[in-house]
Formats: sequence, C-alpha cells, structure tokens
Amino acid sequence: MLGLMQDHPLLISSVLEHALKAHPQGQIASRTVEGPMHHCSYADIGRRAKQLANALTALDVQPGDRIATLAWNGYRHMELYFGVSGMGAVLHTINPRLFPEQIEFIANHAEDQYLFFDLSFAALVEQLAPRMKTVKAFIALTDRSRMPAIEVPNLLCYEELIEDQSDEFIWPVIDERAASSLCYTSGTTGNPKGVLFSHRSSILHSLALCTQDGFALSSADSALLVVPMFHVNAWGMPYAAAMSGARLVLPGASLDGESLYQLMRDEAVTLALGVPTVWMSLQQYVEAHELDPAVDLQLNRVVIGGAAAPRAQVETFENRFDARVLHAWGMTEMSPLGTVCNLLPKHRYATLDERLDLQAKQGRSLFGVSMKIVDAAGAELPRDGKASGHLLVKGPWIASQYYRGEGGPILDDSGWFDTGDIATIDPDNYMQITDRAKDVIKSGGEWISSIDLENAAVSHPAVAEAAVIGIPHPKWQERPLLIVVLKAGKIASKEDLLGFLESRVAKWWLPDDVAFVDALPHTATGKLQKMKLREQFQDYRLACR
Repeated sequence: MLGLMQDHPLLISSVLEHALKAHPQGQIASRTVEGPMHHCSYADIGRRAKQLANALTALDVQPGDRIATLAWNGYRHMELYFGVSGMGAVLHTINPRLFPEQIEFIANHAEDQYLFFDLSFAALVEQLAPRMKTVKAFIALTDRSRMPAIEVPNLLCYEELIEDQSDEFIWPVIDERAASSLCYTSGTTGNPKGVLFSHRSSILHSLALCTQDGFALSSADSALLVVPMFHVNAWGMPYAAAMSGARLVLPGASLDGESLYQLMRDEAVTLALGVPTVWMSLQQYVEAHELDPAVDLQLNRVVIGGAAAPRAQVETFENRFDARVLHAWGMTEMSPLGTVCNLLPKHRYATLDERLDLQAKQGRSLFGVSMKIVDAAGAELPRDGKASGHLLVKGPWIASQYYRGEGGPILDDSGWFDTGDIATIDPDNYMQITDRAKDVIKSGGEWISSIDLENAAVSHPAVAEAAVIGIPHPKWQERPLLIVVLKAGKIASKEDLLGFLESRVAKWWLPDDVAFVDALPHTATGKLQKMKLREQFQDYRLACR
C-alpha cells in the first residue's frame, strides 16, 4: 500500500523559489574580483538566474549539457548555481588551482559546452581555450567595460548575455534523480574522477546541513564561505543558505588573514566555513596584530573540514575568538558531508580540555549517512572507540560510481563505499579518523597515526604546520619522520620538539627524526600532499635503534 501524499520532485529550482517567497530580502555580500563589495538579495539572485536560464536556452543548451565555471565565490557564481541546474543543465565547477593539464583533461572529459570564468582566470582561459575541444563559447563574468583583452574564440560578456533576457522563466519539472552538478576529485593519484550529483542528493544533503546536528543554519546567521564554490559545491552551503534564509558572505579571491578578518567584522559574520590552512592564516594575522576577535567579531561557530583540525587551532578559536569549532568530515564522493562534531547533552558540563579532546574527533554521522569500520577481511569491528579499521559509508548522497564509469565499480557487494580512511567509532557514534589507509605508519606490526602526531606537533608554539610520513626502517619496517614548518620569527630544535611530544604521545610513537622545511606541499583543495613528501624524502635514511 502506498501513502497518500503529494509527489513533488526535489529540485534545485524549488530551493530558489522557496527563497524568493520566504526570504526575498535575505542578503548576499560579495567581494568582487574587480575590487568593490557588492550586496544583493535572494530576489536579485532569483531574477538574474532566470535571465541566465533564458540566455542559456537561447544558446541552445539542452538538458544534461555540462556548463563549466572557473570562478571564485561571488554573486554571479551563485546565479550560475541556480540558473544552470534549474533549467536542467549540469553545473560543472572546475577547480582553478589544478594544473592546467588537469583542467584541460577535466573540461574535455566532461564535454563542457560553455565555460564561464572570472577575470582572474582570463590568462588561463586564453592558454587552454584551443585545447578545450567541446566548448562553444567562453563567457567572462563581468560587464563590457572590464572585458579582458585576450585571444579567445567566441568570447562573450556575461552582463550583456543576460541583460536583454526576460526575468520570467518557468523552471522545468524534471526527474529529481537527474544530474544537477559535477565535481572532479583533486586527482592526487592518476587523473581526476568526476562525481555526478543529482537534484535529489543535493537537496537531501542540504537539508541535513540545516539541522541542529548539522550546522544549525538559520536566517539569523551570516555565513562566510571561505570554502570555495568550486570545491564540492561549497559543501552544499549555497543551497542550504537559500533554504534557511541565511545571509551569505562571499570573499572572492581574497583569502588572506587580513581580508577575512575585515569581512568577518564588517559583515557581522556568525558562522564561517573553511579548511585548516585558511584558519591558520587568520589566526596568525590576529596574533601578529594583537587583535581581540572576541570583541571585534560576532563569530560564534567555525566549521573546519577538508583535513583534520589541529587541537591547537580549535583551542585558539575557543579561547581567543570565543567561537565553537564544528569539526566536519566528508569527501567529494559524499557531497561532501558525512559527520559533524556537535556535543551531546551529556557534555554540557564537560571541562574545556574534555570538550577539546572530543572536538578532535570528526563527529557523529548525519541522518542519511550509514558508516561502519571493518578489518582487512571485511568483518565489522566494534564501536568501542578503540578498534580501528577501514571506514565504509553508504547513503542517498554518496556516489554509486564515477562519471563515465572511470575506475570501475566503487561499491562492495552490499553497497558500501570504502573511504580510504582508517577510523574508530565510539559508543556515542563519534567517529575519529586516525589516518588515511595509504598514510598509516606500520611500525613493528603496530599502527602509528600520522594525524595524531601532526596535531600534537602543531600545538607547539613555534610550529606553523607539520606533516608525518613513514620512512623505511631496517628493524621496525617503518618509523615516523616529523617534517615541520616553523612560524615566522620562531626557533625550535629537533630536541625541543621531541621533548615537547614526549608527554603527548606514546613513547614508541615518537618520531625518529625531525626535518625542517620552508613550506609543505598541498593539493588544490588544501590537503597535504604526502605522496610528494615521500618522493622528496625517498632517499632519507634513519639510524637503526
């Protein structure tokens, strides 16, 4: 027997229509590529998204066509988010921080029909345009007065493209399982792989963000999106903000500590989202200029994802910013949110140290994400917070395969996706990543967590960033090497750091050596590139002990 409920498809266009009726005056504040701040409303975004949809129709864009972007976080990019997907095409956000050869591969693999780009990437587009085989025209996200002087075939102006179009558009009613957007993994090994999101998966994912166990997003929030709109749909925030009426603050290309601090202050930001490297820059700016963010800002919570949040970073936000950190975890294949580290009622009276220990974990799974840990044979391990194993997930916003079937089957016989992470899960369902399966250090038959060592090292007052890799050892198979970037003007020796770590990790976990470098390599999404570190230190030899 079927239920007697109305059947309306879950579509991106329905989110925009809700925003237009429920909170049309909700604000979007953008720092533009041209320089000035730009303020508009959801009503403005809706009007221009419909003009865009009419323009794309005039360009003969068909349902399912891939429409690419090379753009920062800004109001025009928001218009593309809703106008492209709403009309039935597929929004393909390309990460401009990838190597040009990877961008070329991605655009051709996706068979993009049109490419919209910010002025920052004009030279890159000019370089790659001849090699983008399927792109019919390149649209600069600006007005006529600022059009770039580049040699690109079929170069169009965004403002001219939409200005004469009607702001009336009837969104098509399509299957909610139809593709809405396409993102590619960062491609740390081999070519990037495409993850094709549906309208249904994106709506369900965004609803989860709005819940109290998610980001508790509401119209009372002013949310700063430091996480790029070209990185897994900015973690779903453009959709979730439109659902809830939250004010969005979009920083454009200015992601340095000073620019972010000014935006937080001037735009009354209450919630900010980004990766640890960005927050490290912000905290260093505050420290260097002896600022008082607890007084200057209205910030009350910070979402940290993309990589493990160092305990010292969490503590600084708590003590100096008076802001609570929500540690989050996920991946492109998961849309991306899988867990958020919110506290339970039982933790209401926990001490600061107890809360910081808990916030080091990646958190509890949101409704819609099932997870388990298994051993090498595939047997499920207990949720006791001690047993660690391979982390598997499944749910309605988790990929079933890669675009065009690249890489072959990615699910096991029961529909579980192997994240590639090693983790523990405790009795309260808090999950903690202990390492990537490829990064875990195997010493004398036991595992050493490189993430735990890195977090302990970063809590040293002289350390800006740290990485730990396994180095072959004649006796123990592998031993940890600590690689450190010191803060500007700070000094620390190998002996200082090892002495500092002695009281913070198990004795047999202590690194055998410490190497000091000027900078660590990162992927285009801000994650440490340990593969490059292993290449850099491949001839490094540890003394036998």
